[in-house]
Amino acid sequence: MSIWRVGSRRPPPTRERHEAPPCAAPVAGAGVDRIWHRHAIRDLIGKMQTINEFLFIGATLLFSALLLSAVSLRAGVPTLLVFLAVGLLATEIPGAPAHPINTHVAALTGSLALAVILLDGGLRTRVGTIRLVVGPALALATAGVLLTAALVGVAAVLLLGFDWRYGLLLGAIVGSTDAAAVFALLRSGGRRMNERVEATIEVESGANDPMAVFLTIACIELIRRPELPAVELLGMFALQLGLGLAFGLLLGRALGAIVARVRFGEGLLALLIHAGGLVIFALTSLAQGSGFLAIYVAGIVIARDRARVNEDVLRAGDGLAWLAQAGMFLILGVVTDVSALLEGAPQALLIAVGLMFVARPLAVAACLLPFGYPRNEIIFIGWMGLRGAVPIVLGLFVLLAGIDGADLLFHVAFFTVLLSLILQGGSLQIAARWAGVGVHRISPVLSSASMDRGESQRELVQLRVLPGAAIVAREREDLQWPHGARIVDILRDGTSVPEALLQAGDIAAFITPARAIDELEEMFAPAAPAGEWQLAGSVILQDLADFYGVTLPADATAGESVAAFLERRMRGRPAIGDRVTVGTLLLTVRRASEGKVRRVSLRLLPQPDTLDGADAL
Repeated sequence: MSIWRVGSRRPPPTRERHEAPPCAAPVAGAGVDRIWHRHAIRDLIGKMQTINEFLFIGATLLFSALLLSAVSLRAGVPTLLVFLAVGLLATEIPGAPAHPINTHVAALTGSLALAVILLDGGLRTRVGTIRLVVGPALALATAGVLLTAALVGVAAVLLLGFDWRYGLLLGAIVGSTDAAAVFALLRSGGRRMNERVEATIEVESGANDPMAVFLTIACIELIRRPELPAVELLGMFALQLGLGLAFGLLLGRALGAIVARVRFGEGLLALLIHAGGLVIFALTSLAQGSGFLAIYVAGIVIARDRARVNEDVLRAGDGLAWLAQAGMFLILGVVTDVSALLEGAPQALLIAVGLMFVARPLAVAACLLPFGYPRNEIIFIGWMGLRGAVPIVLGLFVLLAGIDGADLLFHVAFFTVLLSLILQGGSLQIAARWAGVGVHRISPVLSSASMDRGESQRELVQLRVLPGAAIVAREREDLQWPHGARIVDILRDGTSVPEALLQAGDIAAFITPARAIDELEEMFAPAAPAGEWQLAGSVILQDLADFYGVTLPADATAGESVAAFLERRMRGRPAIGDRVTVGTLLLTVRRASEGKVRRVSLRLLPQPDTLDGADAL
């Protein structure tokens, strides 16, 4: 079947095949044993030299890409774009082989690297964060991917004259956001989003791979077998999703039990977790389930034991994840033909623009509006549909399937990824500032490590006294630390000063219950600006109303706390910066995590008639 519709004048793309030369037969015969051994030794030396050359080239490319990334971060260029660019340019060096890595190796490397990246993302995702956005994120990961793929498919049919099956296949390839690109960008961007937005984007990118893989495989089968019944396709999707979730939960618990019992250092423990995660990924894939979903869920399950999977283990695992990302994007760049990429650029440009400016925003709006997301957050999430390695790896799957026009589909997907990284990835800071979803607050917490004491959940925390904090110039005896928190030491310029007044820049170490860290962080952070008062979320709303002489809203409940009122107004998804007015009172969420409001600021409004109502959700 042709990629183009019947009646289209465009010819189907062709792919030049490169055949490997046959191996020379060994010299044999009487009296030539010595000569044969010399040839064998020379052949062995030649092969070792080739391996050394590949190692040198690969290490040089990785080293160069990392150095360029340090420069690119200052210019606001996404790091992953640098890896891709270095890989692309490596094949254009005079004398470089045209296809140094075959498609099978690239697909295997990409799949393994994605598994490592998804495991790292799962380890960093708390269960409370999942609960916060489970509905919206799953809607984006399923219906959102399907709607995006359908809209891109329509564009491919109308604008490029594709056959509808190929159009839908192209939409399936580029329809999902990429976990590697999203996690890397959010961690290295230097600016945090509010928890609701950040959690939605991260959980969506970690959970949408099964839908993208299913749609891609289903479209390939439709091209091969047009008579394929829909029931068989739905059964395939249910099998992948169900096995992926089941294997992730069950095997994740088993791996978590092993991790809790072994006594390794942080480096070996991180390596054990990743090796076990890859076992889960491979077993699930062998059982025809979604290995990507399984390893992401397993990471979430394992990370529930924060006493073992602490910050040191996560930092060690972060190095493995970055190595996987760097190697994967370098290889994907090397395997791509630059000339074919440029030839397909006009078609790819139309698809990329339609995806970023039409398909993705419409799909996000359709999925998030029923959940009451504010308009500015919908626009931002719609714009931050970052594409990365997943579309390229899915394009490699199409190449492996050997269908007509696979080259064009692969290079259109690759061009779309490049444009997404340049436009969407490079505009993160500007888009966050314009949409008002960034969190400007600098945390005074320098480090936090769980103490291995069973279920006591005590932590060793270091905090820096920030300028303007309320505890500055106050005697330690006059300060009331949270219940259960015990100060260990205070450092000033590297020297212990236990009896001195606290000053900006001092570092204090505490042994404290985990629940008290938020309160300590508030004490060490800058005090509220003039005209604004900080309140604990436990303050009773009726008490505030009586004190300031305002009438409670009709939906307020007697005896309800301010935190409970705000959480209900925000539909269980409060985020820093959300605001609600109650008469002349403006209540702003200043501290929130995992769906719970921890701290609120209060400001008196001069014109209650013009500011009545809720400003968020």
